[in-house]
Formats: sequence, structure tokens, C-alpha cells
Amino acid sequence: MRRALRASLVLAPLGLLYCHATPPAVAPPPPPIVDAAVPIVDAAIADAGPKEDPQRWAALDAVVTGAIAAGKMPGCVVVVGRHDEIVLERAYGSKALLPAPRPMTADTVFDLASLTKPVATASSVMVLVDRGKLDLDAKASRYLPELASLPPFTVRQLLLHTSGLPAGTPLSRWSTDRAQVLAHIATIKPKTQPGERFEYSDVGYVVLQQIVERIGATTLATFASENVFAPLGMTETGFLPPEGLRARSAPTEMRDGGFMQGEVHDPRAFALGGVAGHAGVFSTARDLARFAQALLRRGELDGQRIFSAPTFERMIAKEPTSKGGRALGWDVDSSFATHRSPLLGPRAFGHGGYTGTALWIDPDKDLFVLFLSNRVHPDGKGAVNPTIGEVATLATTALQVQTGIDVLVAEKFRRLEGAHVGLVTNASAKDRTGAATVDLLKANVDVRAIFTPEHGLGGDKEGNIGDSTYAGTPVHSLYGERFTPSAASLDGVDTIVFDLQDVGMRFYTYGSTMKRALKLAADRHLRFVVLDRPNPVNGLDVQGPVLGDSEEQMAKAFVNYHPLPLRHGLTIGELAGLLVTETPLAITPEIVKISGWRREDAFDATGLAWSAPSPNLRSTKAVALYPAIGLLESTNVSVGRGTDSPFEIVAAPWMDGPAMVAKLEALHVAGVSFARTEVTPTSSVHARKLCRGIRVTITDPSTFEPIRTAFAIAGVLHELYPQWDVDGMNKMLRWTPALAALKAGRGIADIEATWATELAAFKLRRERALLYP
Repeated sequence: MRRALRASLVLAPLGLLYCHATPPAVAPPPPPIVDAAVPIVDAAIADAGPKEDPQRWAALDAVVTGAIAAGKMPGCVVVVGRHDEIVLERAYGSKALLPAPRPMTADTVFDLASLTKPVATASSVMVLVDRGKLDLDAKASRYLPELASLPPFTVRQLLLHTSGLPAGTPLSRWSTDRAQVLAHIATIKPKTQPGERFEYSDVGYVVLQQIVERIGATTLATFASENVFAPLGMTETGFLPPEGLRARSAPTEMRDGGFMQGEVHDPRAFALGGVAGHAGVFSTARDLARFAQALLRRGELDGQRIFSAPTFERMIAKEPTSKGGRALGWDVDSSFATHRSPLLGPRAFGHGGYTGTALWIDPDKDLFVLFLSNRVHPDGKGAVNPTIGEVATLATTALQVQTGIDVLVAEKFRRLEGAHVGLVTNASAKDRTGAATVDLLKANVDVRAIFTPEHGLGGDKEGNIGDSTYAGTPVHSLYGERFTPSAASLDGVDTIVFDLQDVGMRFYTYGSTMKRALKLAADRHLRFVVLDRPNPVNGLDVQGPVLGDSEEQMAKAFVNYHPLPLRHGLTIGELAGLLVTETPLAITPEIVKISGWRREDAFDATGLAWSAPSPNLRSTKAVALYPAIGLLESTNVSVGRGTDSPFEIVAAPWMDGPAMVAKLEALHVAGVSFARTEVTPTSSVHARKLCRGIRVTITDPSTFEPIRTAFAIAGVLHELYPQWDVDGMNKMLRWTPALAALKAGRGIADIEATWATELAAFKLRRERALLYP
């Protein structure tokens, strides 16, 4: 069961913007220090997340508790989440060991140390960039003329640590006098020339602090609170925590005879009065989870946006440095990011803090991992970077989707024990390790026959396919002389196992193959087992006209085989249940359900490797575009077959690419962009002819609607080119009222209205088949 992130505790009045002009008073000396044996405390405070497997987090728990037992840290809080949910929130070990043991709690306040850089400083910079008040590529001296004598480093270079400024300077030069500090920085001799190499620099982030304060006409503490923390509901985050939050803070090391608690650990930030661009922010796990969720939502949370989605993309874009990739304020894959998990995706970004804190965010996996500790307590000797990397790896692993074949393997094939199997599959059916279902079943189950759909066992063929053998087992084609298994091919078979990667479209033929196999299994009283897989374009969106053909037409058809909309939003297992109910068939298919999949997840969020189910759906990008471009394939245009970009282009010898782009841009089609292109397909429509047209790119998956995109393109084609075969579109569409509206030049709203009633009825029918929340 999923639970939304719970609201953070509200501070006392005036606590929201807790920033003061002077540093807090030094804490009084603690009582005499005594040795104490402190047990590891596993305070599981939010069992929010998948509960079907009690061992899901066992490995992560073991790593954390092992690090505590080894003295790497006194304790920590770990949060794992997505853009809309927290799946793990746990406190481990102790908040304090000395002068007296105290257990770690979920609401502990932590000194974030260098996490201040991205959370407060870089975020504030990007707010100003988004508002047009700050130019990333302007010289820093444009905003701080006092630095004109230094080499001309830019704001971007400061964010990337490539300005040439050193990591730090003598502590004696730092004070609460901002003008004096800036004058000191102006005298620093740079270590390198701007842009020459990566040099992690606290000094550079103090310069960024000064830029924010100069443009914003306020302190960084106030600017970050008003423009980042407050809009995101981060009510327990800021510089110089007030007394209530100081009391809940995790202590670090000793200073002036007492443990620092709610007092910044970094000596230069302390000298600056507790407010610095490189360190000084304090926060809780729940507040930082809100921050992470806002970035997974590209800068927005609960209707409050701190900067635009394009600005967010600029912030996290990987830029090369001498020590690997960096983003604006974030580690990406640099050698400096020693706590990065190798399982995080190429666009993952994160940062750590000296006190033992780290946050990693992976937008492609819709995942964040937050680790907060006070590893420097009590003596500064703790070490958590390897632990953070392991925690991120185990969190990523725990949330990986397990398909039906993965579940079957985990069960050691018990549910197929003694079965004599006829397997319907192809090369798209693999487990998480990349092992093919056909090989796994042949090694563990009595497989009597293999049946293959369109495109054959390898998923790479076009046209009719003949029978063959595979490792001594007969392979019967269901896309050649026959579309249904013959009686002879089922000799000795008592169970049909079906494992194919469907793509969620009515006119993709694997559903049709399954319907025929289901009918045969019902007629012969065979067991039917479906190894379920995610719908790769998500399991929420249900779009387009419902097939309006007669029962007689559907019985004869292989492509348009059931009254489904163009996008049915079902997994192949759910589709099996719907087909059996509505046909109806005297059989109950057994579905080996997916573990860990969420209906809203597109394939890229599952952590699974894409394996092409057919030769022209080679990538998830092509699959996402397939409902749009595939709808046009039955007309006289090339959709990219025979090119390197199948289902990403629409072109023909008679088409004018720039004219198409201009018309489509004027329509402001959501979530997608168009660019002119030229291709010469080697096969299919217009083979070996130079074709001009458009390349289609999804720019925002959250707003992209493929059926609308298809009709936008179709409308422009019909308007500009009388030679375009508009009637051919109905071979896939199968809804004459919509085609008539298109021909009449009606808008998309009017076209969608032609199928609205039937689609609403299907959505009600569909509810009974859903297996996943």
C-alpha cells in the first residue's frame, strides 16, 4: 500500500524563516563524559510502502546496522521515495552517544554541511536565473564588481567548481563582515584558470552566496527560505535553527568545551555567522523528502513551483569537467561522488555533506534516496560514503519491478511443477538478468512445444514465418500458415504458458495471438498461465475510439480482434482476464502478477531493460511514439521503417518538412516537438526514395497525448496534401465518425467527442480486469 508523504510538523510562530544576524551562543560544557554501551536501535517509524515482501528492506537494514556496529556512525535516518510517495522512512541507531545515549528519531534535525550548496545556494541561483535576473554565463564580476581583478570566471563555473578558486583560505580571514570577506576573496590567487579543471571550492559558493544576496537585496538565509523552503512546505529547514529545532538536532563534535548541537559544524560557516553559501543549513528527513519530490516533479510540489521545468532541466544537465560530469550545484558521476550507486541512471544527480549527509535523485527511475547521519559524532572519525553508496544500490534494487518470469524464478517454478508446457513467447520475454523465458523454462520445466507470434522467436522477422526447432524443441509459428496452434502441435501439452511483451495498443497483434490461444485452451480444457509484464506506456491512460466492428468482422480479423480502444491501459495479464470475461470463454487464466509495478509508470521507470518485441520497436522512445505514428502507418507515408528511427518520423517524397513543422507548431501540440527531416528508407513504404517530412520528439511525457498528436499530424497532412491517403488511416483507427470529422477539418475536441460515449463505457468494463492499484 502506498501512502503520501505526511505533512511535516509546523514550527512555532516566526519559526518558518529562522534566520538571525548573529550566530547562536556556544552551548555550555556538557556533564563529564562517561563510556556507555549503546545498543543499535532500529526505529522503523513509517512503514509506508510495498509490504508484500517482508524481506524487501532486509539487506538495506543489515548494511546500515552493520555500519553502526562498526562505529562508522552513531545512527542515521534513511528515506526512499518517489515523486508522489514515501516507500521507506526509518531511523536507525543513536542520535547521540555522548554525554548520554539518545535514540535516533525520524524528526531529528541534521546539519546538512555541503548539502547546503545545492539545497539552498544553487537552488536560489536557479530561482534568479528562472526570473531572468541572473545570467549563468555572465562573469561573476558583473554582479560583484569587487572581484574585477580576478580572472573572469562565470556564475556557471562557480556552480561547477571550475572557477579556479581554491577550496578554502585561512580561517583567520573569515568573519561576519561580508564586505571584508569579499575584499579578501578579491585578493586570492586562483589555483587554475577559469574552466581549466575541477577544484571543489567552498570559496566559490561563498561568492555565489554574495551574488544571491546582492541581486536579492537580502541574506541568503532569507532568500532561500522565502523562495525555496517556504513554497515547498519545508517548515523545519533553514540556517541558524531556533531553540526548538536545536533541541532536536543531532550533535556533531565538540567546540569550546561542548558538543555542537544546532550549531554549524563547518568552521568557516561558523566564522561567517552560521549563514554561508557552502554550509550552514539544518533540516529534517521529511523536509528534504519534500525537496526531493519537488525536483522529481521538475520544480513543483503541491501546486507551488520554485522554478520552471526548463530551468530544472538546465540545472541537472550533465556538464564535463576534468574529474567527470557535474551539474549546476550537483554531483553527477564525477570522481568526487564516491557515494554514488552504480545502479542509478545516467541522469541521476546528488550531493553529500561532510557531517554524513547525502541526497541522490534519479528522475528517470522516479526515485530519491536520502541518507542523514551525524557521522562526525562524537570524535570526527566516522565514515559513511561507502555505506551511502550501498544504501542507494539496495534501495534501487528493492524497488525494481519483478515481472511474471522473475516471480516464477523466485518461486523456483513451483506452480509449474509436473506441467507439460506449450510456451507462447519470443525474445522480448526475459527476466531481470537478461535470461530468456524460453531458456529458463526449458531448464526447469517440461516444455513440449514452443509457439511464436508475429516476428518469430527472435522478434526480428517481418512477414510470414515458418516452423522450426529450438534446442531440440519444436517451434510452431502462429504467424504463417496458421494463427492458432494446431491439434497435433498440442499433443502431450496440458498447460499453455504465455509470456510476451505487449505494447498496450489495440492494433499490436500479440493480444490477438493470446485471444486465439485462450479460446483453444478453453476448448481443449488446458491450463493457461500468463507471466505478466508492465504496459510499457503506463497502465493509466485509456485513449482513442473503441473498435466498432461487428462480432463477425472481429472473428475473422487478426489485427482488430476485440472492442478495445486504441490505448487500453492494461497489462497483458489484465487483458487476458478481460478477453475471457467478454468473449466469453470457459477458462480462468492464472496470472503470475508483476511485483512492484505502479500503473502510472512508463517502462523507463521500472528499472527493467527494454528488449524489442518486434524489429521496429527497438527503444522505449519508439514505443511511446508508436500509438501516434503507428496510427498513420496504414496510409501512404513512411513512418521510419527501413531507417534508424522507426516510429519517430513521418515522411514522403511529396512532403514539405518545413511547411509541416510550421503548421504543427502553430497548433501547440502538448508535450511534443517537430523538426524537419530527410530520410531514404531501405524498406517498406517509399523504399529507396528520398522522403522529406518531420521528426517527432516527446518533450514532456506528462502532457504528451499520442492520439491527439496523431490527429494533429493527420489534420495537417489532409490540409496540405490531397495525395495523402486519408481513408487508409481507418485501417488502424476503425472509427468512421472520427475520420469524417477529420476530413471536415474539425478540431481535436470535436473528433474526440465522436468516441467519448463508447470510451467511457469501456473504462467501466475495464475496471473489472484491473489487477494493480
